[in-house]
Amino acid sequence: MDMNQSPYMGLSGITPEELAVIQQATAELSENQHKYFYMNYTNKRKSPQDMLIFCIVGLCVVPGLQRFIVGQIGMGILYLFTVGLCFIGSIVDLVNHKDLAMEYNRKIAFESHQLAKMSAQ
Repeated sequence: MDMNQSPYMGLSGITPEELAVIQQATAELSENQHKYFYMNYTNKRKSPQDMLIFCIVGLCVVPGLQRFIVGQIGMGILYLFTVGLCFIGSIVDLVNHKDLAMEYNRKIAFESHQLAKMSAQ
């Protein structure tokens, strides 16, 4: 797939690293599987801008919100009961919001790839 014509280029806040992960995940998929992957991935993906908003809300209003959003329930509960690990964990997450989003998106790409492979050929 040509990088300039990739449908993923229109995603909010997509990085070259994320695009490389997506291209690697979709390399061996058929056209129908690729459509299924695209639909599943774009619905679950979190942009770095969204993660920044979740981290700000997690710092100011609901400690651990960003961890709940990315599926890290245990860390979310820990942040909730320790007020974001005395704000230090929430501040670290705020600084590293792009890494949080990339880690989550990499996990979603893997899951979407597995689902696409199991879908009809």
